[in-house]
Amino acid sequence: MFGAQKKKEDEDEYSFHVSRYRPEELQKLASRTKFTRKEIQLMYRGFKQECPTGMVDEEAFKHIFSQFFPQGDATNYAHYVFNTIKQKQTGKISFEDFLGILSKVSRGSVQEKMQWIFGLYDLNGDGLISKAEMIDVVSSIYEMLGRATNPLVDDSTAKDHVEKIFHQIDTNKDGVVTIEELMEWCSRDEHFLKSLDTLDTIL
Repeated sequence: MFGAQKKKEDEDEYSFHVSRYRPEELQKLASRTKFTRKEIQLMYRGFKQECPTGMVDEEAFKHIFSQFFPQGDATNYAHYVFNTIKQKQTGKISFEDFLGILSKVSRGSVQEKMQWIFGLYDLNGDGLISKAEMIDVVSSIYEMLGRATNPLVDDSTAKDHVEKIFHQIDTNKDGVVTIEELMEWCSRDEHFLKSLDTLDTIL
């Protein structure tokens, strides 16, 4: 009896909504993602505390993101991540959007994770990653990490890092990286494949 009552209270809390926004039913979200009902309830509880309207705009997203990286400036990286999640119609993120991308990045297959990474670096959405785009994203990561990097980095560090690996990924030497080239390079890099397991901590 008490167990059923507790479950009802949890689901009532999950169903909390304001400003005409209501998330999808708990069971539907659990079936569409790689999270359990309990995990979704806990994540939604935190989500609604930060975003009581149920929708997140870019400025709010940057503010939330910056709290995880107080030692640096996460503004640019948060902007790039936000663009991979936001709805084209509203320019905002719902709980479903957030949960869906987190499911793929933290518990998805290698291919799903790589597709998200490619979308993150493909800033103009043309299906290719240029060296300039890679430098912009890598620079934003160094800015975000700030004083946490050891040794400390400067503006040239990102360019040096990209110069070192870009030609390895761009196998046909046409000056851009395709999703196939990125997948092929990653399949040969054991260290990178292991790092995919920690993507959820970066996102």
